[in-house]
Amino acid sequence: MNQKFTKFINDSKNFLGKHSPEILTGIGIVGMGCSVVTAVRATPKAMTLVEQKKQELDVNHLTPKETFLAVWKPYIPSVVTFVLSAGCIIGASTINYKRNAALGAAYALSERTLIRYRDKVIETLGEKKEHQIRDKVAQDDIDKNQPSPNQIIVTSKGNTLCKDMISGRYFRSDIETIKQTINKLNRRLTYDHYISLNEFYGELGLDDIKNGDLMGWNLDNGLIEPSFNACITENDEPCIVFDVDISPKYDFDKLI
Repeated sequence: MNQKFTKFINDSKNFLGKHSPEILTGIGIVGMGCSVVTAVRATPKAMTLVEQKKQELDVNHLTPKETFLAVWKPYIPSVVTFVLSAGCIIGASTINYKRNAALGAAYALSERTLIRYRDKVIETLGEKKEHQIRDKVAQDDIDKNQPSPNQIIVTSKGNTLCKDMISGRYFRSDIETIKQTINKLNRRLTYDHYISLNEFYGELGLDDIKNGDLMGWNLDNGLIEPSFNACITENDEPCIVFDVDISPKYDFDKLI
């Protein structure tokens, strides 16, 4: 029985810790609604107090200060509820910010580790062998995720089958068009200092993706460097798989 109770307590703590932003936001929203309701309910009593104060002072109008002193007590529950609700929403936002910062730091660390690992592979095996490994990885991805005709996006920028490793989408283009597009974007990056992922896709003739405006490249992290791998589908159709050495990041539009 004690073990079950202990497990229940631990599970509850884990659940609350994991979902605390959602819980706090929900409480905050409900609390805001309650503060409005209590304020509306307090208004008739406040109006009565104003009239009583007018009679007490034998005046037709109260000054703002006199009005406040006459009606503040009925609104105490509304104010308290509003302040607590605002605290819940601010707390949820703070937790999310800290979590996103931690994820961003972990992502940056993973990316640096991956770059060091790739550089060491090149140093040990040579660029040709490293590229062969990339070819095999790309081919393995194609083998596991074969394109179907209704998945292939047709653009006006070429007829070669291509796959974007960031979004996982297949589309029609060609390697020279992709290179020219990236060169164009790098020139914009040099002048504008940052560029979003959806701007990148727009230049390739592809539709925006969810969160594509929240991710992108910042010049402080370097230019967009593509890598290309030649693969074959199960229908023996050549496919260009392309990726970028520096992945798009959140907060890309923040100047360092």
